[in-house]
Parts: sequence; structure tokens; C-alpha cells
Amino acid sequence: MAINAMDNSKFCSFINILVFCFLCSNIVCNAAIGLTLKPEAYDVLDFGAAQNGSADSSEAFLEAWDYVCSKETEKVSLIVPENETFLLHPVTFNGPCKAKEIEFQIQGKLISPISPKTWEGHDKGKWITFSKVSGLKIKGNGEINGRGWGWWNQSCRDHRGLAMIFQSCKNSSLSEVRMVNSAQTHVLITGSDDIIVEGLMISAPETSPNTDGIHLSSARNIVIRNSVIGSGDDCVSIGDQTSNVDISRVKCGPGHGISIGSLGRAGNYVQVQNIRVSKVVFNGTTNGARIKTWQVGKGFVRGVTFENLIFHSVKNPIIIDQNYCDVRGACKELQTGVRISDVAYRNLWGTSSTAVAITLNCSRSVSCTGLLLHSVWLKSAMSGKNVTSTCTNAHGATVGVVHPAPCLQHHL
Repeated sequence: MAINAMDNSKFCSFINILVFCFLCSNIVCNAAIGLTLKPEAYDVLDFGAAQNGSADSSEAFLEAWDYVCSKETEKVSLIVPENETFLLHPVTFNGPCKAKEIEFQIQGKLISPISPKTWEGHDKGKWITFSKVSGLKIKGNGEINGRGWGWWNQSCRDHRGLAMIFQSCKNSSLSEVRMVNSAQTHVLITGSDDIIVEGLMISAPETSPNTDGIHLSSARNIVIRNSVIGSGDDCVSIGDQTSNVDISRVKCGPGHGISIGSLGRAGNYVQVQNIRVSKVVFNGTTNGARIKTWQVGKGFVRGVTFENLIFHSVKNPIIIDQNYCDVRGACKELQTGVRISDVAYRNLWGTSSTAVAITLNCSRSVSCTGLLLHSVWLKSAMSGKNVTSTCTNAHGATVGVVHPAPCLQHHL
């Protein structure tokens, strides 16, 4: 019996040790998981940023950026705290960074210098730039205010500042932030790959010149979705050397619509392809789905789809202008041109505020080919008025009901 009691005692001790080890291992695992879920976070105030926009915080922001950029970690956060305003002169946040992911949380407000004179000594062409950064996640419910009204009456030759630039960035995103009153374009994505823009609210007066919402140039694999954009220029404009772009669920207006172009102004070789624009609502815009190329350009625009679009009192719901030149309305015929092909318009409907709802103005020397109008219904925004189509050197086909009556030359 003594031996059995001793054995039982040893067995119980062994079980207790196992339970203790199990509990300890759980604690260690949970701690490790906690560290993964809660990345290192740093507040710009800790680096001397001035509150209430009372002084320039550029140096503090740059110091904070350099610190988080140098962290050898999976994920790190830099926080612009809510209920605070920070004045920034032109700044460039440089990469590459050691951190695999940097979360830039904009909860407060960022403001630019209010007068063009205060930009003296700085690069006037840009305000907030992220250069050569991978894994950047800009997010938050804060505001980026370009306070650009002092620039809008000045010549565009003054190189007004673009509010935010992604330059040579990869695998990054911009989400949920409110951007207002940029001196020029609100967001420029250039030389960058795999960028997602979503949940943005971009706003500038209809009369503010060249204040595009988002402009793409030499960009690949770009997603723009679930955003509201109103400005004095294009809601989204697509520049040269751009491919694999998906724009969806965007409310556009006021503004100049969603434009591919202008392209080829310098007589260069254009390459734009695989562009999809879907589920966009245009409210009172100058254009809807637009492609615009200069006569002197070369190269191609191909593989473009506009689908499931709604137009409310839009001046030019569907427009291609392949004969763009410096003298509006007096462009002479040239032998050059950007070749436009394989462009589909599917399930488009709404109202035009002008008599011509569809304009397909293509070049005689390099005509548009492979155009498709599939289930398009456009009528006048004015009761009792009719709308028409106009085509020049436009080749393609129609499927389903198309109104106004199409004018395509029916061969691909």
C-alpha cells in the first residue's frame, strides 16, 4: 500500500508539472500573439511636433519618419493624433525602410503654408511626398488640407504643389483620409506598383483649376475604389506608361470626369493598357468616360472597359478626342497619332446636358478600331430635347439597345 501511495504521489506531481508547463506555454504564446497584433507605435508629438498649427512641424515629422523607417520590425505605426493640427512645409519621407510595414495613421489635420510667398525656398511643385517606400499604409479619419486658394488665380507655370505624391512606391495604400483644397492635384501616383486607394473623400471647388483628384503616371496595378471625388479638374486622370488599373464604386462630381489622357503632348510614344472603370456615378461633370490624345503623339491606348456607369446631367458622357492640339477647334490633320483600340462601353445610362451625348472624334491617319457600344441609353437632361451621336473615323460594333443612334463604322 505504501508503494501505491508513493506512485500515486509521483503521478500527481507529474500531472501538476504538465499542467503548469501547459499554462506557461499558453502565457508565452499569448504574449507573442499580443506583440504581433500590437505593433510599435509612435506619436509625432513625442518628436516635438507643434500643436494647433502654430509653427512648422516639418522637422519633427521627418525625425519621426526616420526613426520608424529605421526600425527592424514587421510592423510599426506613426500616429498623427486626433484633435490636433500640424503645419507642414514641403516634406519628403524617404525609403527604403527596414520595417516591412509602416502604418501612417492620420487622425488629426495636416495643413500646408497658406500663402504662395511662404513657399519661397522650397520645391513649390510638391507638398507631402513618399519616395521609394514599400509596405506603406496611410490611413485614418483625419484631414489633409492643401489650403490652395492662394494659388488658384496664379499661372500654372508657378508649379503649384501637389498635395500627396507616391513616388517609386510599392505594395502601399491610402485609405479613409479626407483631402481638401490642394493647390493642384490631390494625389499623384508615379513610377509606382501595386497601390490601393480606397475610402477617400477628395474635395475642391469646381472653379479651382487643375485640382485633379487622383493622377496616375508610369503606374501599374492600381486599384481606386469606394471614394467620393469632387474637384476643378478630372476626378481621376490616367497618364502615360500606365497599365492594369481598376477604378470602381466612385462618385465623381463636380469635375471633368474620368480621363485617359491627355497623352502624347510631347510627341512621345504612349503606352496605356488594361484599364477598367466600373460602377461610377458622374454628377454634373464636364465629361464622363473620356479618352484624350494629342495629334503629335504615337503609341497606343488599348484594352479599356467602361461599364455600369451612371451619368446625371453630364456635358459629354462618352467622348474620345484623338485630335487634340493647342488650338482648340482648329486642329490640322497630321499623319501621327496615338492608336486607340479595343475600347468597350457596357451598361451605361443617364442624361446629357448637351445635344451631343456621344462623341467619337478619331484621326483619319490612325483611326479608332475595336470600339464596342453595348447596352447604352443616354437621353437629354432637358425635358423634350433630343440627343445625338457624332463619329469621325470610329470603327466598331454595337450590341443590344444603343441610344442615341450609334454612328460607328460597323467593322472591327
